Amino acid sequence: MRPLGLALLLAVSLGGAQAPNPGATGNRYFRVGAAQDVRVQPHPGYALMGGGTDQEEAFSWLCDHAAAGDFLVLRAAGTDAYNPWLAKLCKLNSVATLIVPSREAASEPFVGKTIAGASAIFIAGGDQARYISFWARSPVETALRDAVKRGIPIGGTSAGLAVMGQYIYSAQNDPPDGPDLTSEVALADPYARQVVIAPDLLGIPLLQGVITDSHFDTRHREGRLLVFMARILADGKAKTIRGIGVDERTALLVEADGKARVVGKGAVSFYVATRNPRVCKAGTPLTFKAIKELRILPGEAVHLREWNSSPGVFTGGVRGGKVRVSATVN
Repeated sequence: MRPLGLALLLAVSLGGAQAPNPGATGNRYFRVGAAQDVRVQPHPGYALMGGGTDQEEAFSWLCDHAAAGDFLVLRAAGTDAYNPWLAKLCKLNSVATLIVPSREAASEPFVGKTIAGASAIFIAGGDQARYISFWARSPVETALRDAVKRGIPIGGTSAGLAVMGQYIYSAQNDPPDGPDLTSEVALADPYARQVVIAPDLLGIPLLQGVITDSHFDTRHREGRLLVFMARILADGKAKTIRGIGVDERTALLVEADGKARVVGKGAVSFYVATRNPRVCKAGTPLTFKAIKELRILPGEAVHLREWNSSPGVFTGGVRGGKVRVSATVN
């Protein structure tokens, strides 16, 4: 991993003080632990976290995959609150938070170098509209894609989870400080203004053909995830689409070979659709049939390449804007 400059070394050696502004565009960088990065061999993997209270088991798994290296929290707004918590929870060389709050900030050379030096990357919650607006088609995207190719373990929660799949609900048309897109609104009109699907940001091979959603249980988001899937098919972006919905206080931990297990308090729901929706047009409730669904509980495992053929798969869909589930597939 690349060493940092002398001025930054002096700043971080003081126990986590904010580093000198790495650019004139508002980036903020905080670091605790060792002042210099170490060269390690991380283990690839992906931690898909559903939001709410953070799960120690999921973060410990991500830290273990970092091989005692340098853990980077990446966000577009917020604080360095993860730093002391992770430094206490995990055995790491360092923990740092990099806040990249604009497209101009994303172009600073410091940002790409910092991401390139990480042994693990965690994309915090917040507002995925900022991640898409600030980071897409920028050096941040380039650095994240390169990290995936190099086998750096990556995790994300809430908005951070939303940007991990090939297809992303961008939230770019959500009203500022207003309500999130609800399942009821999306199911009643799949082309509602808030239903905006953005292209891939990270390029994770295991999540190609996948769109994710978080806070799945508490915010009743099954309906809107099915709408996202329907739109992707109806708009000709794919012939097969898969969805992953992660409950709050829950995580799906995915190894490099696709084997995955659920930890936490809730469940992870998986969906597969290979047929275009029967009715998917503006101002009309969605009708979308022949969807396979699999729900995995904590302690259970699934393979991301094979979940549509796993035992306990349900068939279901949407009729007239109402979600329906039928019998189990044998």
